[in-house]
Amino acid sequence: MGPIRVGLVADPASPTDVARRMTNLTPAGDAARDEWDVEFVSEPFTLGSEDVDTALSRLHARGEAHQWDLVIGVTELPLRGDDGRYLLAAIDPRRRSAVLSLPALGGLRVRTRARRAVRGLISGMSEPDRPDEHRVPLRGRNGRGRVLLGMVLANRPWLLAAGLKSALVAALATGAVATIEPTIWLLAASLSGWRLAAATIASIAVVIAWIVIDGELWDRPDDDSPAARERSRLYNTSTLLTLTIGVVLCYLALYVINLCWALFVLDPAVMGDSLGMSLGYGDLFVLTWFVASAATLGGALGTGLASDDAIRAAAYSKREEERRARLADERA
Repeated sequence: MGPIRVGLVADPASPTDVARRMTNLTPAGDAARDEWDVEFVSEPFTLGSEDVDTALSRLHARGEAHQWDLVIGVTELPLRGDDGRYLLAAIDPRRRSAVLSLPALGGLRVRTRARRAVRGLISGMSEPDRPDEHRVPLRGRNGRGRVLLGMVLANRPWLLAAGLKSALVAALATGAVATIEPTIWLLAASLSGWRLAAATIASIAVVIAWIVIDGELWDRPDDDSPAARERSRLYNTSTLLTLTIGVVLCYLALYVINLCWALFVLDPAVMGDSLGMSLGYGDLFVLTWFVASAATLGGALGTGLASDDAIRAAAYSKREEERRARLADERA
């Protein structure tokens, strides 16, 4: 008997990055078992508004078109069963198709866990006495939290700075000028710790709101069903968490750069003489804190955000729009 032909269909973006490394999968354990011939294809096959059966049917159709013996779909979308529980995988042995949800794997060692899960799905469907169609729900009470963590890390918030490059450049320029302004020194020295903290929170919140509005990242339910509302809540929560992590990282980078600039060009004694008070190097950290908040706000609102892939990647709703467009093109 020849090798089992396995089709591995991955949604664009993160699933493609994970699945393209699995073409060398082999059966675990018994070397005498049939070999696997894995063929990788990157194309959209899921939509968040569809149920799991629709995705399995589409995978089965792709498998027949390519003459695969088995077909496994890898998606970045969260999957939910009829009972509302989040799923790790859905399997239809009769049609010899299965779909794996990457967010359900959590945020750590995703590639390793995905590889192990795909191998298990292929092995299970290769057995002659395979079970009936079934779902694999997440265990425990933290299923939604695990899915949310996986979604946020799939968005790769640390790459958000690429989409904010024009705002970051403007913020750096604003901070460099503000650091040597005596008026800014006086304002920073007059602010208490809680006011500085409030300024930091406010500047980050305004930037996040501006990105959501400018990029049209807010997802709205397709209908009034509980499933649609839950999906939108999950999408929007992951978007806000992704943006918060990304903007905070940008803020910290801006603070460090401004601090280095302040330590290089400013002398606390000269600053103190100008303001008529005694200042030390510790005051430069306070000054940089205030400048970072003001520069973050001014840099984001003073420049238009670039229409960058890193910005769009922060929202599941935007990537779903791209999947819908590609599927529509294929049907046409």
